[in-house]
Amino acid sequence: MEVILLHEVEKLGKTGDSVTVKNGYARNFLIPRGLAAPKTPGSAKLAEEAKRREKSKQEKELKEAHTLASRLSSLSCTLRAKVGEGDKLFGAITSQDIADFFAGEGIPLDRKKILLEEPIHSLGVFQVPVRLHPEVTTTLKVWVIKE
Repeated sequence: MEVILLHEVEKLGKTGDSVTVKNGYARNFLIPRGLAAPKTPGSAKLAEEAKRREKSKQEKELKEAHTLASRLSSLSCTLRAKVGEGDKLFGAITSQDIADFFAGEGIPLDRKKILLEEPIHSLGVFQVPVRLHPEVTTTLKVWVIKE
């Protein structure tokens, strides 16, 4: 049976793909759960429309990620921290601290996108990678100074 996928199905296809599956799998699993619809001329047109919308949405997200990446690469983040003997930090600088700094600057940045391998425990300048989109990665310059 030929069906058009309405949602991405693992190991089967992406939204809008036309796939051939066994009748029972389509009737008992895909169609009742709203994951697919039987292939008809009308549903094929709807699937193409959905693909176009999804593609334009992804292009828009990519463009926004490039814009944010260029903006972030020109900025630096200066964080103040309390230090003890030997310039060791009390606590650590985490990705949440960096995200909070940029939120205060009016730049929305999710902490999960900041790829800090481990928290920063010393003073200095650090290059921190940020993945804004699967295709867009930039680096932030983070300065950690004494309070």
